[in-house]
Amino acid sequence: MTVRAVLGIRRWRHNPVCRPTDRHEAWVALVALLMMVLAAPVLGWVSGSLTDEALQRVVRSQHAQRHLTSAVVVRGASGGSLFAQDPETAVTEDTTRRSVVAGWRAPDGTARTGTVSTASEVTTPGTRIQIWTDREGRPAMRPMDAPTARTHAVLAGVGVAVLVGGLTEGVRRLVVWRMTLRRYERLDRAWAEVGPDWGRTGTGS
Repeated sequence: MTVRAVLGIRRWRHNPVCRPTDRHEAWVALVALLMMVLAAPVLGWVSGSLTDEALQRVVRSQHAQRHLTSAVVVRGASGGSLFAQDPETAVTEDTTRRSVVAGWRAPDGTARTGTVSTASEVTTPGTRIQIWTDREGRPAMRPMDAPTARTHAVLAGVGVAVLVGGLTEGVRRLVVWRMTLRRYERLDRAWAEVGPDWGRTGTGS
């Protein structure tokens, strides 16, 4: 519908039976089409770029503040841990995790013990596992990696582009609906004005 209205702008401009509202609707459709074809992708690209820059800063900050540490399993643990710390498992991968009590060394050499989770299939006492800790040696979440951050940025950009396109089409439909209502209101007033004389013109009554 939008494309058809746009293609008819040139033809309607010189058409004597074309109503002004037809031309107005065509121009509204043209502006909406330009917004969806040009503005939406540009805004999506800008949004995705800004999001990627922000997330890459988060990635660098997390990798600077978190450290991969070797821990030794002390015993199994019931319940769960707050952290998914196995560095060999992607954060989005559905993997069976086990909670264990483990001991490790903080960056300053202090001995630490706590409940952590691991995807390792071997969790017998004495088994070495890899966990992430912060600068103080406390268990920490696995840091975000650059590809994951970029994926989130791309999704954000696509989402913004789709949102802008949808809002543009919604506004176009609303404007056309309002123009149609006004057209009908003018027609009703015109019929009301000629109604009393309808059918009697030229009869001499």
